[in-house]
Amino acid sequence: MRAVVARQGVLTCEEIEPPPAPGEGQVLARTLACGICGTDLHALGHMHGFLEGLQRSGSALATDPDQPVVFGHEFCAEILDHGPGTAPRLKAGTRVVGLPYLTSAFGAEYVGYSNRYPGGFAERMVLTEKLLFEVPNGLSAELAAMTEPFAVGAHAVARANVQPPAVICVVGCGPIGLAVIAALKARGLGPVIGLDFSPGRRRFAELLGADEVVDPAVEPLAAVWARHGAGKRGPRAVGFECTGRAGMAQTVVAALPANGQLVVVSNALEASAIDQVMAFNKELDIGFSLNYTPAEFRATLADIAEGRIDAGRALTGAVAPEGVADAFKALNDPERHAKIIVKFD
Repeated sequence: MRAVVARQGVLTCEEIEPPPAPGEGQVLARTLACGICGTDLHALGHMHGFLEGLQRSGSALATDPDQPVVFGHEFCAEILDHGPGTAPRLKAGTRVVGLPYLTSAFGAEYVGYSNRYPGGFAERMVLTEKLLFEVPNGLSAELAAMTEPFAVGAHAVARANVQPPAVICVVGCGPIGLAVIAALKARGLGPVIGLDFSPGRRRFAELLGADEVVDPAVEPLAAVWARHGAGKRGPRAVGFECTGRAGMAQTVVAALPANGQLVVVSNALEASAIDQVMAFNKELDIGFSLNYTPAEFRATLADIAEGRIDAGRALTGAVAPEGVADAFKALNDPERHAKIIVKFD
């Protein structure tokens, strides 16, 4: 079958063996569309560091970084068959999205970061049926594949549990920042201010509903909160760190006024530190947000299908598998792209 394979930091489109036959509770699915995630961009050149970080946090994957991997965890697919001993919940032919986790006789696997099971950059995948959700009629495969990244934003907003009045700054308006902005506005929260050095990303933030966008080179983060009167005697200052850059969480800590809140959504793959004395004296609330719950995933799919989140505004390109390597390079230009989808005929 056709797949885009990552080897030693290089992507090639080639023919590979089909995935193992689905086991009990699993399905075989045909990939329709799959998004390219920022984590894929990082992992391509830093697979060893990516896996070592998971191991340090107790979430080790049985992945050999020196062996081939087929990325792709933001998928929409069509069910082809069910594993033996499986009472089908979703019939063959159903279009689905789902959580990219797989448990098999070999142990836990993360779809898109496994040596054994290919992810959504391949024509066929094995998936866990109980973690799948049927795509509502009429929603395109491309938009359905946007569910996973937008669910990350939904989880971050749920974790923050922002109580009005609050002045909310989203630092970094790449795909994760856009997902956070969309989730905040879908819940009627605001004002939401998107901060990014890139004019292109600020434009995307406006399209996803940001009440205001700011170039931090012109107006620093602390000044934004001050202009809105956020602080101890005004609305609460809330910051979502969505850049994934080492040291940026500390930059937000330094900018937050007393009693502010920081939620770190994008993961820096390099060592980073927070000034505990500064956070202590300001009495800040600091939290971290990873992935999503099944309920949040389902709700995000509904938000997209029913128009509460216009995910298509972040979709800036679609490529065949043969174009994935070039798409990875194109995503390094924030003025052109937010999200590129890989499509299979």
